[in-house]
Amino acid sequence: MKGLKKKRRIQIIVLAFIALALATGLVGYAMRDGINFFRSPSQIMAELPQPGEVFRLGGLVEEGSLVRDSGEVVHFSVTDGGATVPVTYRGILPDLFAEGQGMIGTGSYVDGIFVATEILAKHDESYMPKEVIDALKEQGVYEAPAES
Repeated sequence: MKGLKKKRRIQIIVLAFIALALATGLVGYAMRDGINFFRSPSQIMAELPQPGEVFRLGGLVEEGSLVRDSGEVVHFSVTDGGATVPVTYRGILPDLFAEGQGMIGTGSYVDGIFVATEILAKHDESYMPKEVIDALKEQGVYEAPAES
């Protein structure tokens, strides 16, 4: 009787570990496309991303770089004060998107150009994403907004 109880207990523990490993694997598989890493222009220039890798680029839209092509294609540059990355985006930009303002784009780096599939702009005149602020502080070019 004791041997049977011990054997049953070991079987339950082994099954629990298998179920836990399977659940962990399924969660990882489901999240494989949902995780986007943030990079500043300086980080991109220091270490180029892998071809086809989807990530987030954040920084300030460089003054004088915004060019609208025919249709919905927009070209601009994003900078963090240390490096600049050219960006191409096909679609309608957010209403609050402007030169000199903070933005985060999701996309991939193709032939020296960041091809964005999504662009996020600041929420109000004083908002800037935390990742962008951290990247600008690293470069020593961040200026806190004046409080009114």
